[in-house]
Amino acid sequence: MAKKARVAIDRDYRIAKIDKRIYGSFIEHIGRAVYGGIYEPGHPLSDDQGFRKDVITLTRELDVPIVRYPGGNFVSGYDWEDGVGPREKRPRRAELAWFAVETNQVGTDDFAEWARRAGTEVMMAVNLGTRGPDAARNLVEYCNHESGTRYSDMRIANGWRAPHGIKVWCLGNEMDGPWQIGHKTAEEYGRTAAEAARVMKMMDPTIELVACGSSGPSMPTYPAWEDEILSHTYDLVDYVSLHVYYPKKDDDLPSFLAQSCGMDEFIRTVASTCDYVKAKRRSKKTMYLSFDEWNVWYHALASNGKSPRWQTAPAFNEDIYTFEDALLVGSMLITLLRNADRVRMACIAQLVNVIAPIMTANGGGAWKQTIFYPYLHASRYGRGTAMRLAVDGPTYDCRGFERVPALDAVAVEDEEGQALTFFAVNRDVDDPLDVEISLRDYLGYSVVEHIVLDHPEDLLAANTVESPKRVAPRAGTEWKMDGTTLRVRMPRLSWNVVRLAKKRET
Repeated sequence: MAKKARVAIDRDYRIAKIDKRIYGSFIEHIGRAVYGGIYEPGHPLSDDQGFRKDVITLTRELDVPIVRYPGGNFVSGYDWEDGVGPREKRPRRAELAWFAVETNQVGTDDFAEWARRAGTEVMMAVNLGTRGPDAARNLVEYCNHESGTRYSDMRIANGWRAPHGIKVWCLGNEMDGPWQIGHKTAEEYGRTAAEAARVMKMMDPTIELVACGSSGPSMPTYPAWEDEILSHTYDLVDYVSLHVYYPKKDDDLPSFLAQSCGMDEFIRTVASTCDYVKAKRRSKKTMYLSFDEWNVWYHALASNGKSPRWQTAPAFNEDIYTFEDALLVGSMLITLLRNADRVRMACIAQLVNVIAPIMTANGGGAWKQTIFYPYLHASRYGRGTAMRLAVDGPTYDCRGFERVPALDAVAVEDEEGQALTFFAVNRDVDDPLDVEISLRDYLGYSVVEHIVLDHPEDLLAANTVESPKRVAPRAGTEWKMDGTTLRVRMPRLSWNVVRLAKKRET
């Protein structure tokens, strides 16, 4: 028997205009993300630069607006100069973040060119682990200065006449983590980040900067870390970062799906800490958030420890995502949209092969993982203004959370005010939800389509190279429009996209 839920939407209750960069992603030099992922010279589908055109096509299908690069933990031991100039002269390095051999066949210029071909922008991270402000400002000069200086002329000599024009820069990565090369205390990082920010913006005042926030809400220094580092950097940076990954424990599906509630709490706490620093400084500036690493991650962890060291592009962190994972990814996207007033950028980590929506086979094809679909739908239909919903429906208690809504939902009104899209996850493990949506402010709208992603036969179903379409969206048919009331049946454990458009007058 179906359970019931009611949703009301009011045009006056807007959360914020959505920054398209909320649908960003991430490429790090780890495993097969770069080599065998975006870059595989000699592959039948590689272009003149060795970039896989099938991966570029899928990236364009997702309409990824920005991609963080080159890390991640990798960046804290990276000398950017190793990755520029003639490929045959680039050094092979022992890479200590992931204990691999880095060939440096892809570097700054190459990735900027890949981004152009993939129709996306670059979010560049600088090394504040083993290096500091000097190397950071030199990289800004290399990437963004026109000509006539040491590093801009080096770029030109390397074959890139026009500047790359990279506008978003991360000041290091997860510097609160003891696993990080060059790990720092909050005081040490805050001072280093402030000095790096100062000289980077001297070099190019138009750039935006992201300071490293806590690596996750479980860190013992959270959220005191944000307070301390922002006390140094508040006037110099534009965003503070958040990172989180969610596992599944003890086959507890209700608790697994409820973890996006923790993501919402994480965002609220960091935003509150930012506002505390704002108040302390008597500032009028609002600090925004960059959730530049997020995903589900647990499948490959056991095998990672068995991976041999000092290999080049070994298979590493290659989670094969199940249908269940797609549901949590959907709820995490909904959470980001519900917090669009503070979260301006976000990066699903990562894009290809390493905990990623896109998978490839070396020398073979590329395919879509289950998590590809909620990411695709949100990126495609979630542009415009996020709308605050009033949701009344069943809830459940589980490990770590109480009163978890069975219906997790948000709506987006498009930029022209002519279309409205509801994104929803039915978390109920047993029953469908009959959802009644009051559309009183949207007179004259009709349903364009109802997209459903479900897999009642096997919740652990996954897409593989042998069965790339085992889990895929379908058209929903159980809906009815009655004036300004829309009734939709959402299957148990399902991701739903309900698209409406205003009827054109004839």
